[in-house]
Amino acid sequence: MLRAIMTQPGEIRFENVPVPSIGERDVLVRIRRIGICGSDIHVYYGAHPYTTYPVIQGHEFSGEVVKTGEGVTSVQVGDLVTAPPQLVCGACFHCRQGQYHICENLKVMGFQAPGVAQEFVVFPESALLKLPHGFTPELGALVEPAAVAVHALRRAALSPGMHILVLGAGPIGNLVAQVARWRGAAGVIITDINDHRLEIARACGIEHTINVRREPLEDDIERIFGPQRADLIIECVGSEETTNQAIRCARKGSTIVIVGVYGEIPKVDLGLVQDHELHLVGSLMYQRQDYAEAIGGLASGAIRSAPLVSCSFPFRQFPDAYRFIEANRAQVMKVMIDLDRIDR
Repeated sequence: MLRAIMTQPGEIRFENVPVPSIGERDVLVRIRRIGICGSDIHVYYGAHPYTTYPVIQGHEFSGEVVKTGEGVTSVQVGDLVTAPPQLVCGACFHCRQGQYHICENLKVMGFQAPGVAQEFVVFPESALLKLPHGFTPELGALVEPAAVAVHALRRAALSPGMHILVLGAGPIGNLVAQVARWRGAAGVIITDINDHRLEIARACGIEHTINVRREPLEDDIERIFGPQRADLIIECVGSEETTNQAIRCARKGSTIVIVGVYGEIPKVDLGLVQDHELHLVGSLMYQRQDYAEAIGGLASGAIRSAPLVSCSFPFRQFPDAYRFIEANRAQVMKVMIDLDRIDR
């Protein structure tokens, strides 16, 4: 089988290796689609603080079951599946408390452990989630980022009738806005400095979009939501500018959830956080229940997926996908790697 190894930042080598064997409770999965996310791009540029090289990337994926161990009962050959990419110890304080997504010894496939950028991968049966009939491979590869959004809003304690401000209209921000709307938010505003991403947000049903380079955000929040402004602010960029923007725009006593991944340590106005009694909440990844909810939202159409997928590349063109993203950054949302097409 073929697998892709990033030997150093910006360098991907392909090699042929044997198809792995499986145990009694294992499942052999043929990988069909891989989504490239912002964290993958950090790895490509050598800017991810918790990744060493060489590394096999890939953590947003769907695949087809091709072989099962004798003790496997929950999936069968031909099923389309996905799995959370977390590898946890099960023994630390957080794992024992059911907070395994913040395991003290957490490893994530594609970063600290081998990912799915290979034709076949073995999973324990317990890791897999079977995708519903009618799911496409592209839809299956969107479950992971949709689960990030579901978890973020669970951390925010979203309830119906709230007004939500989402900073950042990339794939994660878009999905956060969509999940908030699906879960009964009275109104959702999404912001960005990229008109194309805001156009995609409108195509996904997000009515209120603001380009913060051209429009005064604080005035627009009051115009749309009224003087009470937003109940929740979700930061999905990971920059000093947007973090401080969230703090300035927040209503006293309200909540800001940090979802964006920061390449540099930001300097933020904690004095205002203290003075306004703001709640700053971090959100990391997801749990299995978030995956299940994301699958339901995608299956029902409550989360619109088609506008999010910009294009796909055959597996052998994995390096070209990164070059395409670099050259077309302003116009790209989600790029997929298609393992149904290895060479073309």
